[in-house]
Amino acid sequence: MSATERKPISNPAFFARRPLTCPPKVQLRRVPGSKNQALTPVAQKGFTYLGLMILVAVMGMALAAFGTIYSQSAQRDKEAELLFVGEQFRDAIQSYYVKGPGARVYPKKLDYLVEDKRFPMPVRHLRRIYADPITGSPAWGLVEAPDGGGIMGVYSRSPEKPIKQGNFPAKQASFEDADSYAKWTFTYSPPGAGPTAGPNVAQAPIR
Repeated sequence: MSATERKPISNPAFFARRPLTCPPKVQLRRVPGSKNQALTPVAQKGFTYLGLMILVAVMGMALAAFGTIYSQSAQRDKEAELLFVGEQFRDAIQSYYVKGPGARVYPKKLDYLVEDKRFPMPVRHLRRIYADPITGSPAWGLVEAPDGGGIMGVYSRSPEKPIKQGNFPAKQASFEDADSYAKWTFTYSPPGAGPTAGPNVAQAPIR
C-alpha cells in the first residue's frame, strides 16, 4: 500500500463529539472526632426542631406577661371607675340629706336618689343607678344609718383584693391597705356625727 493510500475508517462514529458528563456527587460522612464536620440532614432537622421549641417557649412567656399586664391595667381602670361612681353615690346621699324639706333624713331606697318626690317637682340627686364596675352588677352593698334611719352609703360586694393600696385623698383614707373592695365604703355622715359605719357594722340588701 502506497503512502498516499489510506484505509477507510470502518467506524466514523468514533470521532463524533460526545456529551460531557459531570462526575457523580461524593457523599460525605461525618468522622467521629474530626473538626468542621458537615451536618447530616437528620442533625439539621434536630437543630431546627429545637429552635422552634425555644421560639414557641419564648412566645408563650411573652404572651403570658402581656396577659398579666393587660389584666392588671383593666383592673386598675375598674378601680378608678369604682372610686368615681362611689363618690357619685356619696354626693347624691349628701344632697338628699342636706337639701330635703323638713327634717334631714337619709333615703330609704337608692331609687329615691334618682327621683326625690319630697318636692312639688321631683328632684334628681343622681343621674341613674350605676352598676358596680368591679362586679358588673347593679346590686350594691348598702350601709344603713343607725336605728334604720335610711341608706347612708354604698360599697362593692366584690371580695377581691384591690390593686390600689395607698395614695388616696383624705375622704378615702380608710381605703388604704383594704383586703377587699367591700372595705371601700362610700358613706356620708353630717359633720359632728362621729365615725361613719362600715359594711361590717350595718349591712342591708339592695333595694
